[in-house]
Amino acid sequence: MKKSSFLEGTFIATLSIIIVKFLGMLYVIPFYATVGVLGSALYAYAYNIYIIFLDISSAGLPTAISKLINEYNTLGQMDAKMRAYKIGKKLITFISVAVFVILFIFAKAIATMIIGKITGGNTIEDVAFVIRCVSFAILVVPYLSVAKGYLQGHKIINVSSISQIIEQVIRITIILVGSYLGIKVLHLSLKNTIGIAVFGAFVSGLCALIYIFYKMNKNREELGFNTKYEKDNVTNKEIVKKIINYAVPFIIIDIAVSIYNFIDMVLIMRTLNYLNLDAKTIEFSATAITTWSAKIGMVVNSVAMGMSVSLIPTIVSAYTLKKWKEVNDKLNQALQLILISSVPMVIGICLLSKPIWSVFYEYNVNGAIILSTHIFTSLFFNIYVITSSTLQSLNKFKAVYISTLTGFFINALLDVPLMLLFNKLGLRPYLGAVLATCIGYFISVMLALKKLKDDHKLSYKKTFDVLLKIIFSTVIMTAVVLIVEKLIIIDFNSKLQSLLYIIIIALIGVLVYAISAYKTNLIKDVFGEEYLKKIKRKLTHKR
Repeated sequence: MKKSSFLEGTFIATLSIIIVKFLGMLYVIPFYATVGVLGSALYAYAYNIYIIFLDISSAGLPTAISKLINEYNTLGQMDAKMRAYKIGKKLITFISVAVFVILFIFAKAIATMIIGKITGGNTIEDVAFVIRCVSFAILVVPYLSVAKGYLQGHKIINVSSISQIIEQVIRITIILVGSYLGIKVLHLSLKNTIGIAVFGAFVSGLCALIYIFYKMNKNREELGFNTKYEKDNVTNKEIVKKIINYAVPFIIIDIAVSIYNFIDMVLIMRTLNYLNLDAKTIEFSATAITTWSAKIGMVVNSVAMGMSVSLIPTIVSAYTLKKWKEVNDKLNQALQLILISSVPMVIGICLLSKPIWSVFYEYNVNGAIILSTHIFTSLFFNIYVITSSTLQSLNKFKAVYISTLTGFFINALLDVPLMLLFNKLGLRPYLGAVLATCIGYFISVMLALKKLKDDHKLSYKKTFDVLLKIIFSTVIMTAVVLIVEKLIIIDFNSKLQSLLYIIIIALIGVLVYAISAYKTNLIKDVFGEEYLKKIKRKLTHKR
């Protein structure tokens, strides 16, 4: 198994996550067309709840195990490393079974919390049924977390990345084939059809788990499974305590992100119902913000997710050896990589929101407006992931709690007031919830960056200089795109015309941004001259 450097690990993990998220975007086109607005809303309810409970059962373990394995590797405590992996597996067995039982038994209560008193759409019984169907995945998917964490702790990124692709491909296949057969062939009810679709999470997780265990068993010697290490002074109690200490902040962060969506969904539905909107509009608006716009934003989010996989063990190694300059450099490099990729992507999706929504779903003015604003939450989320991952890598758990929970509470507190304010101003009320989410993430990021600067004298000057160049290049790209858009007239109701329009505009935007970034030395500032020369040598087949 090949180990990866920081940049290589970032690109491998990011590429796999982009593939996974891109597939996650594409499948919604035929799925949405098959099950319609009510079916897609029912799927969104089950999916959002599943993610929250999955986070409770396993969110912190891959990064916690990765961090612990890397720490023991760096210190040469191999026996403790192996015991940490075994203890992690035992912990996940207990937690996943407990979470599954809770989710299965209390499915109806959770469904009641979501639907409330809204009538005319999906029923509480429908929502409870699909929640129970997806709950079985909790028995399998968490085991993936521990195995991935062990591999990532050894800086082996490719195996866990491939397993993600396998899991996604199988899940999407079951969703599409199951929904088509259910509706078109077997003529099942919408509830049963969505139940088949969400059960795909269990089957796909099981297949990915089999692949990872196969690869680990095949490389037992390299991973240290066949070696009997000398007993060290680290006790099992210390290991359990560290796993819990390392995992809890990650769990809180991931749950906070999932709850951001869940709270938004519930509050949007309650507030729009208070404003006397019809059930179909309420369900569409709530799920468009919390699920369907988020599906498109996945490509932007994948950059941060992939980067954090490689960033955490790298910063842990530097922190363990007290190499503060390396910590500073890696954080700034991560922030710069996030900004140079995320900013133009977000602006591009905002400018192309109408044809993108038309291609993925069906042309809808409200959907396009939601996407054009909601996509900015992806940018704030990316920066939030990097800053929070850095705090956790440096054992700044209290700062993680404060920054995350503060942002979460601000988001929750602002949701309803901003929606009512937007309605009073004659604006679409649900956009107030989008603004509340952006503000929440922004506050969390600012608190995290301030803590890192105060405690470790980290400097963001270089990143700020890079950001100015990114803004300059993005403004030029935006100006050119707006001009070209005025010259092309299309029918947004046509998926084919919309797709061709996206391709043309996107190619022009990417080309303009790349030329501007190159001319201003932005690319060299972020990636470094040596790395660019290395890429150039590979492309020209020179050594």
